[in-house]
Amino acid sequence: MEDTLLVGDRVLVNKIVYDVRDPQRGEVVVFRGPPNWTPEFQDEPQVGFMAKLGRTVGDLVGVSRPGEKDFIKRVIGLPGDKVKCCDDEGRVQVNGKSMDEPYVLENSDPDLPPNPRECRSRQFDEITVAPGNMFVMGDHRLVSQDSRCQGQVPIDNVIGRAFVIVWPYDRWAGLGVPDNFDDVPRAAALGPPAEPPVRLPDQGGFAVVLPLLLPLALFNRWSFGLSARSRHAIPGRRRRLRP
Repeated sequence: MEDTLLVGDRVLVNKIVYDVRDPQRGEVVVFRGPPNWTPEFQDEPQVGFMAKLGRTVGDLVGVSRPGEKDFIKRVIGLPGDKVKCCDDEGRVQVNGKSMDEPYVLENSDPDLPPNPRECRSRQFDEITVAPGNMFVMGDHRLVSQDSRCQGQVPIDNVIGRAFVIVWPYDRWAGLGVPDNFDDVPRAAALGPPAEPPVRLPDQGGFAVVLPLLLPLALFNRWSFGLSARSRHAIPGRRRRLRP
């Protein structure tokens, strides 16, 4: 997910928001990889007293470890959406709209023929997102293994929305929805447009004080931390996210 997330970043994940609504295009979500999704990296677990202490403290404050096959990606398509690549300028299209994506790092080769099990090519045929599924892509397109080659992801697999980087402190920032998703046409199969969703204020401003105001059990339901991964990352803790 570079450069949106860097190696060693930790984020807070809202685990409640999708109890009341579905994911939206452009959101960064954490999800359990479907059985056919292949992990991109094999981590060597860190050992020693300090490593164990750090994991324990993270669990206590609600910044705990993700599962062994958790991924973090950006939502590109929702049920009924038609997603393909590429237009004449090498851009992804969603329901006919060409997407300018300034957050993408090292895009894939537009001339490389697609491989069903590798995402090295930028090209993929038009896909209609199935009911109950979503189409996701990583921001570091050159190395990300995502829906281009691994398939759609059930929305039920979503753990929550990553909404703020909390560590390291000098990278504190919200993970908002880019403006380029605002005017994506509604999927034709879903009927006339609905009222646009109300965008709530960025939760990042009060994320840190939650442990001081709420019981620990409630805070753990609200959020937990996740580490971003890169192909060039050094071995890290036991459970890490896939870019």
